[in-house]
Amino acid sequence: MTTPKRVFNFNPGPAALPLEVLEQAQAELLDFKGTGMSVMEISHRSKEFEAVIQTAEADLRELLGIPANYKVMFLQGGASLQFAMLPMNLRAAGASADYIVTGTWSKTAFKEASKLGTARAAANTEKEGFKGLPASLDLDPNAAYLHFTSNETIHGVEFFTEPTPPAGVPLVCDCSSDFISHPIDVSKYALLYAGAQKNAGPAGVTVVIVRDDMLERTPANLPVMLDYKTLAASGSLHNTPPAFAIYMVRLVFQWAKKMGGLAAIEKINRQKAQLIYNAIDESGGFYRGHALPEARSIMNIPFRLPSEELEDTFAKEAKKNDLIGLKGHRSVGGMRASIYNAMTVQGAEELVKFMKEFQKKNG
Repeated sequence: MTTPKRVFNFNPGPAALPLEVLEQAQAELLDFKGTGMSVMEISHRSKEFEAVIQTAEADLRELLGIPANYKVMFLQGGASLQFAMLPMNLRAAGASADYIVTGTWSKTAFKEASKLGTARAAANTEKEGFKGLPASLDLDPNAAYLHFTSNETIHGVEFFTEPTPPAGVPLVCDCSSDFISHPIDVSKYALLYAGAQKNAGPAGVTVVIVRDDMLERTPANLPVMLDYKTLAASGSLHNTPPAFAIYMVRLVFQWAKKMGGLAAIEKINRQKAQLIYNAIDESGGFYRGHALPEARSIMNIPFRLPSEELEDTFAKEAKKNDLIGLKGHRSVGGMRASIYNAMTVQGAEELVKFMKEFQKKNG
């Protein structure tokens, strides 16, 4: 049997998964825990699947230190559905919500919330090209909540400390692209949500962590599949959940624990990012990072070359060297290295080696 080819996957999402996780899923694919069925075939009401989802929640609670007064939900629709579900559930009729706009995804969340009621931009860095974090915030002390996106996947801007809302205003975070990449204090948040397909698993499941008191805000007339209170009460089993995606998330959480937890994972992530940022900074301007140094993401590193022609050549030659997914988002251009948890230090080193060789040939 030949060994399957594996490349260095820098895609921004769906993204790389740990090889150990893929191998375990492969081994269990046809016969999950002696059932004679794949996990994709067993009933979501079975004791076998209940063990999967309950273990996934328990492991996540351990990794993040989630307090007992928070519910964990595994939902569908991606973080994009949360852009609408959040204001539907947490913003009362006639109330306003504050949004910190630092990139494409927080801008989209703000736009969706504005369709359904009143939303304010407490800050907006678009005029500066979404290169950094806001110097100040214009906060409403009566806001239903304050929302921010902890890591902007496209622009490579990351919050390393959470913003402080006015007293009594709940803090809400879209942490899709830096979820479980470092420790956080969940108790500072009223709600966090994250699409799994960056760090936590495949596309198809979204993790929502919500403080119990926030569930009392859910209005009685919401469609049931948009109702946090109902979905939380059912243990994410009100309807058929994305069973295989939840199973994969469970495997990733177990892998993260074996790695030593989130503090150990953060150390590795910072090492990878520093290797690539050093290569950019030491290139004499051949490579130019997008984000300001103080706001540089540990997860997504967008950078430009001297010309678009060189950027096209870079992407093509990188692919020939098994460095995949480096083309930047169309709104920013250039290159982007997404170095989520499953990207190895070796992968970052191989990219840096290629960057230096490419500059030597084309600089």
